[in-house]
Amino acid sequence: MNNIVNLPSYLEQSDAVRERFERIKQREVILEVKNLGKTYKTAKGEVTALKDVNFKTHRREFVCIIGPSGCGKSTLARILAGLESHTSGEVLVDGKPVNGPGRDRGMVFQGYTLFPWLSVRRNVMFGLEMNGSLREEAAREADLWLELVGLEKFANAYPHELSGGMKQRVAIARALVNQPRVLLMDEPFGALDAQSRAKMQQHLLEIWRNVDITIVFITHDLDEAIFLADRILVLKAHPGEVQELIEVPVPRPRSAQQYVSPEFLATKARLESLIHPPTPPVDEQAEAVKPRMIRFVNVEDNVE
Repeated sequence: MNNIVNLPSYLEQSDAVRERFERIKQREVILEVKNLGKTYKTAKGEVTALKDVNFKTHRREFVCIIGPSGCGKSTLARILAGLESHTSGEVLVDGKPVNGPGRDRGMVFQGYTLFPWLSVRRNVMFGLEMNGSLREEAAREADLWLELVGLEKFANAYPHELSGGMKQRVAIARALVNQPRVLLMDEPFGALDAQSRAKMQQHLLEIWRNVDITIVFITHDLDEAIFLADRILVLKAHPGEVQELIEVPVPRPRSAQQYVSPEFLATKARLESLIHPPTPPVDEQAEAVKPRMIRFVNVEDNVE
C-alpha cells in the first residue's frame, strides 16, 4: 500500500521523455480526427457509439486507444480504416478526407484474416497484385517484408502450419507491404497466450523502429498500452468520448523490467481510475438478496 501511496504523478516526465515529446510534436501530423461522431439506428431509436472524438497523431508516433467494453474502440478503428462510415465530423490522413479504404492505411485485426489456401508469401503479395504489381515484383517486395518480421524461412508455408504469433506477423507484413502512412491495429494480440503476446509486443516495437509508420493500436490491456504507446487515448463508454490523452512517462526503449517502475505503475493507476472508477455503495436491499448455492457433489472431504 505504501508503494502505491508514494507513486509519482503520471504527469511527471524525465528530461529525456519531455524532450522526446517535444520532438514528436514538431513532426507533421499524419492522422487527424475532428469532432467525430457515429450513431446507429435501431428498433428502439438512435444509439450514439462515438461522440465528439478529437485527436491527432504525428509521424512515427505510436498511439494506443483504450476504454471500457462498449466504448466504441473497434468502431473507431473501422472508421479510421474507411471500413465504416461516420455520422459527423471528419477523418484526415495527410490533410485529405477519408471516405473509404485506401493504401495510405493498413489494418490488422484480432483474427488473422489470412487466406488459408495461399502460402505465406502469396498472402503478403496479395495486396500488391490487387493494386497492379507484377507477380515477380510483388514476390520480391513480399520477401523483404517477411525478412523484416522474421519469417523469411516460412515463405512457402501455409497458415495452418504457423503458430498464432507467426500468423499475426504475416498479417502485419501484409498490411505494411503497401507502405501505408498509418497502421491500424484492432486488438491484434488479444487471441494470443501471455508468452506469445509479450513476444509480439517486442516484435512490433522492433518493426516500428525500422519502418516509417504511424501506429494506432486498439487494446483493452492497460499494461500493453503503457508498454507500447507514446500517448494513450482513453475513451469513456456510452457514448464513446475522449476522457484524456495521456503522454506515457515511461522512457524508451521499453523493456519488461519497466512494468514495475514508478512511472509505469503511476500511469496504470491513472488508467485504472479512468476506466474503473469507484463504484457507488451497494443498495442494502439488493445486498440482502443472496443466491442459493446448491451442492452437486457428495464427498466426505472438501476441496479447500
